[in-house]
Amino acid sequence: MDIANIIRDIVLLAFPILIAVTFHEVAHGYVADKLGDPTARMMGRLTINPLKHLDPIGTLVFVFTRMIGWAKPVPVNPLNLRNPKKDMMWVSLAGPATNLAIAVIAAIIYRTLQSLPIALSNPFGQKVLIPVILITYLTVTINIGLGIFNLIPVPPLDGSKILMGLLPHKQAVAYSRIEPYGFFILIGLIFLRVTDYIVFPIIIFLRYLLVGQ
Repeated sequence: MDIANIIRDIVLLAFPILIAVTFHEVAHGYVADKLGDPTARMMGRLTINPLKHLDPIGTLVFVFTRMIGWAKPVPVNPLNLRNPKKDMMWVSLAGPATNLAIAVIAAIIYRTLQSLPIALSNPFGQKVLIPVILITYLTVTINIGLGIFNLIPVPPLDGSKILMGLLPHKQAVAYSRIEPYGFFILIGLIFLRVTDYIVFPIIIFLRYLLVGQ
């Protein structure tokens, strides 16, 4: 086990993970607040302090997969929303949409850095530019990963709430009954490598569209 490489990887992944989970959760809370539910604001979750949003297990999954993971969900009380079913769908969509927007911005920065007339072999390129380019690349990957992963329609992921908002009332109620088992279903999908064959190809395809590799 190469401790130096592990530390290097953690340092490189720190910024992309913190940016992804923080803005994902703040987006949920912000939209909920605008639609009538102040729960996230009252509980101090409308903050860019990443420690308020990190989930230990979700963060470890990020580190190991380099693509997917999750954060600590922002509390939302649907009863406070003006139109609970419809508004909950928009609240849930806000997180993944924010991640994909960050991925696009990071991709533009990545391509700009790649086009700079600076030799990557010189000391500045080796010590500064290459690490920044790599962090930007990881920011693209992690944000696409968090956004797409959260669209899986399994509770407690955002995709389940989006699906419930689209389903007729009877079917939505029936679907909501799997929520107590959602986390176990999710862990099962990861360990059985279902995400490897369904989610990862989508992430890799979108990353290729944005950064060309």
